[in-house]
Amino acid sequence: MAVAHEINKVLKKDDSKLLIGSIAPDIAKQIGETKKKSHFLDDDNSNIPNIDRFLFKYKNNMNDDFVLGYFIHLYTDYLWFKYFIPEIYDSNNNMISKVDGNTVKCNGKMLEMYIYNDYSNLNTRLLDEYNMDLSIFYNEVPFLENIIEEIPMDKIRIIIDKTALIITKSKEHKDFLFNMTNIKNFINLSVELTMAKLKELNIT
Repeated sequence: MAVAHEINKVLKKDDSKLLIGSIAPDIAKQIGETKKKSHFLDDDNSNIPNIDRFLFKYKNNMNDDFVLGYFIHLYTDYLWFKYFIPEIYDSNNNMISKVDGNTVKCNGKMLEMYIYNDYSNLNTRLLDEYNMDLSIFYNEVPFLENIIEEIPMDKIRIIIDKTALIITKSKEHKDFLFNMTNIKNFINLSVELTMAKLKELNIT
């Protein structure tokens, strides 16, 4: 959402549709599906969206603000899992580098626990830092074209309500892997790289 919010300062799209699109891929878990279809993953063991496959199918729909938000989510995930996570996680040796400077051996479940603790921890701070408009969580869902076939558009309210709940329940915890500095750096870099990709696609 923060990446989409910052990009929209330049693009001036419909903020509600763009932000809803930017959380829409995560509906999969809420309806009992894996992320494979919604996130355009090549297999169940991957977290890296296949951006080319998404663009092959939906490039001509990128003028739709919801579809653009969906793309921003996928491209941010692509950058996160392809470049950012490998900086802190050595998958060959199952070692993670923590913000306190220590490295510890962990399995996938522990890494996931650390990551989601930090997601929750940083949510409210990021909302304040980027002065996010939260009206999408209490306003009526705007009309959204039924374009993305990988998610049930008639259930989009589910992910809006779930995201609102996650934000509401966010608490201050100890940072394990990320802090505001490196997350802000990632967001800023993601905005820059996503804008460059959109320019390459003649979307901007």
